[in-house]
Amino acid sequence: MSDTSSARPAAVLDVWCELQCPDCRTALDDLRALRARYGDRLEVRLRHFPLEKHKHAFAAAQAAEEALEQGKGWEYVEAVLGRVEELERGGEPFLVGVARELGLDAEEFDTALIDGRHILVVDADQAEGKAIGVTGTPTYVIGGERLDGGKSQEGLRERVEEIADRLLAEQRA
Repeated sequence: MSDTSSARPAAVLDVWCELQCPDCRTALDDLRALRARYGDRLEVRLRHFPLEKHKHAFAAAQAAEEALEQGKGWEYVEAVLGRVEELERGGEPFLVGVARELGLDAEEFDTALIDGRHILVVDADQAEGKAIGVTGTPTYVIGGERLDGGKSQEGLRERVEEIADRLLAEQRA
């Protein structure tokens, strides 16, 4: 059995996100910068927190899970977030269309949205988010600290970097 501990990321950033949220779209630049800076030393995990005010958010969260299963989770998330207005107008057919554009199995997406195979993951994320005090999106959790980006994203990336740097330094020590 090989030692996989070195393959594990040193720090984990949970991003509570909603794919119909304009603030989450704005946060994409910060997430790209964090992934570029830390690479595989920081695991950025998408956590779902669909808001009731957005009627396609729950379906979009399920679609993101299907994209993850098909190997293009973040690529799909970025594609959908980049076009939140189209999601508002197009709903589930738009979600399937984005899958097709990315070369994913669009028929499987359609089936996944019908059979609800990813509902439990989305529900579990949402319940966990509520339990830890997430009220809006985006919200970041790293090193046990919750940072609310739904009110303002000013300075959030810097704060995430401070915490990530501390966690990485502690691990090396």
